[in-house]
Amino acid sequence: MVKPLEPDVVRDVATAQRHTVRTLVVAQIIGGIGIGSALSVGALLALDLSGSQSWAGLATTMITLGAAVCALPLARLAAYRGRRVSLSTGWSVAAVGGLIVIAAASLRLFPLFLLGMVLFGSGSATNLQSRFTATDLAEPDNRARDLSLVVWATTVGSVLGPNLNEPGALVARLVGIPELAGAFAISTAAFVLAGLFQWWRLRPDPLLTAQRVLNAARGTTGPPPLRAAFDAIRRSPGAILAVVTVAISHAIMVSVMAMTPVHMKGHGATLTIVGLTISVHIAGMYALSPLVGWLADRIGRISVIFIGMSIMVVAVITAGTAGMSDVQVAIGMVLIGLGWSCGTVAGATLLAESVDSADRPGAQGFSDLLMNLMGALGGGLSGVVLGSIGFGGLNALAGVLVVPVLVLAVRRIRLRSVGG
Repeated sequence: MVKPLEPDVVRDVATAQRHTVRTLVVAQIIGGIGIGSALSVGALLALDLSGSQSWAGLATTMITLGAAVCALPLARLAAYRGRRVSLSTGWSVAAVGGLIVIAAASLRLFPLFLLGMVLFGSGSATNLQSRFTATDLAEPDNRARDLSLVVWATTVGSVLGPNLNEPGALVARLVGIPELAGAFAISTAAFVLAGLFQWWRLRPDPLLTAQRVLNAARGTTGPPPLRAAFDAIRRSPGAILAVVTVAISHAIMVSVMAMTPVHMKGHGATLTIVGLTISVHIAGMYALSPLVGWLADRIGRISVIFIGMSIMVVAVITAGTAGMSDVQVAIGMVLIGLGWSCGTVAGATLLAESVDSADRPGAQGFSDLLMNLMGALGGGLSGVVLGSIGFGGLNALAGVLVVPVLVLAVRRIRLRSVGG
């Protein structure tokens, strides 16, 4: 039986939650700059080291795979040592990856570069885990809002990071490394700062605090094994819907976004127009996330999931039928970003409240693992699909992916209507 919390405990938890969200927002801005700074030149550095356009796409693929590889270890570390240790470790591993990339660029070793990019992907995994950290102590009515604020903070880094290429080149000349590696020097410094900041400021640890409160209410001790988190997902229709929604949203977004520059360049779009299209796409992903979080708190998580999937369908139709129209492609990419935001914010919030707080780190780690694997699969296959059936066909196949999400959402509503 769960005992009600004392009023002073409730006040302490609310104070800790406000401090946690502020800390996460600052760390997301710093770490986001590191991620954005290097992502804009990663493919160029891969091309320079490999000498082949066919290998250039591996830069993004390795980061995505690295995020998938790091998801469960970071989740397990969080369950036993807390978010503070886990997030600081994640940023630190990403910083090591940045140093390895710099060494690989200096030594002109492409395999070493790929290894560095895998470790660099720990930054993306940490970025994703941070949004879940915002839910550890959140009140149910504000859970989506708090999560969305942390997601929104990524916007700042996403906008600033890609614009640091020239400062990165200047840093590279000052320290005597290849110019393309300069962006990774900025990234490494940003990851170190983000890790140190969270180590210093993320006190009390939100997850350990939540576990203590829950254990005190239930009379239990310690976190459950990671296997229990998988069982918790399997037993909960809401958790299953949440995990599938997040993974499918990411797969659609990555598969279409990865080939949009190729499609646009193929019909003569300038690099400036391509860059602007990706920028407004990123804005669609992050800039409106507080509004998405507010909606998820007000009208419900599943309702926002339906909205997100509907936007995705409209988006792929818009982009897939754009032909030579750069404006229509850009509109489609903005909508895909907004659909991703709805699916990710509502899905992550639904997952957080569909399992016990003790099971959350493992469940969230599994969700991030599946999310990144689906992204890597979508990005890896998108080039083949584009070459076979074109950009319109790619968008059509991406649109079909919303079907399992809609089926699970309808099933969840029916179960709730009968008290399941």
